Amino acid sequence: MREALLRLAGRALAPFLLDESRCPSCGRAWSRPPGASGSLCPDCLAGHAPPAGAACPGCGARPAVPQPAPLTCGECLRSPRPWGRLLAAGPYDGRLRAMILAYKFEGRLDFGRQLQELLLAAFERGLDDFPELAACDVIVPVPLHPRRLLSRGFNQSREAARLLSARRGLPIAAEALRRVRRTVPQMLLGAAERVENIRGAFAARRELVAGRSALLVDDIMTTGATLEECARTLAAAGAARVDVLVLARA
Repeated sequence: MREALLRLAGRALAPFLLDESRCPSCGRAWSRPPGASGSLCPDCLAGHAPPAGAACPGCGARPAVPQPAPLTCGECLRSPRPWGRLLAAGPYDGRLRAMILAYKFEGRLDFGRQLQELLLAAFERGLDDFPELAACDVIVPVPLHPRRLLSRGFNQSREAARLLSARRGLPIAAEALRRVRRTVPQMLLGAAERVENIRGAFAARRELVAGRSALLVDDIMTTGATLEECARTLAAAGAARVDVLVLARA
């Protein structure tokens, strides 16, 4: 009876209460406007936004002179990537880099929600330039090798995609890709070594991707060797289209 009365009282008082929360990034209290979503305050959300100017739709690189619209860079014109579009929440530096590293390697799971919000925001911004991304059928996170997954306890790419999945109604096909070979961490290798290191490291389940448009999600793109191998593996398994979404572009 008491709990029912408390619920009724809460509903009655709700219109008169401020929707105030504390930003998990800077710690300050802020009042969320009606209908707004997300836990980051406007200042922190703006601080995490990518630099002005459009990035290359193939690799996410930003030109020296900011461009008002996406322009394919010379490297992608010479050697097109094996995907349609690539979106990044921001460059791999500053606060974003610190959050990703702390989340992955220091157990700072409290950063998880912020990273989810930034990934979702990147996807929704990308729809303005690339409306075809709205036709994505499934989210495919880049997988970890089972031993690395066991030691870390979670796949950061899968976790980062959860909010996007919930908001856009896109299923996460965590089993669509799997690592079939353990590799040296890419961060320890040069560009050419990364390509050889990751070659043949993945396998795809055809029944989960054939004929479907896949959104490949990872935390960081550096040279793109891992994402390229994943995209080719998905295409070989019959994926109709592959696009890429990452938290940070190095």
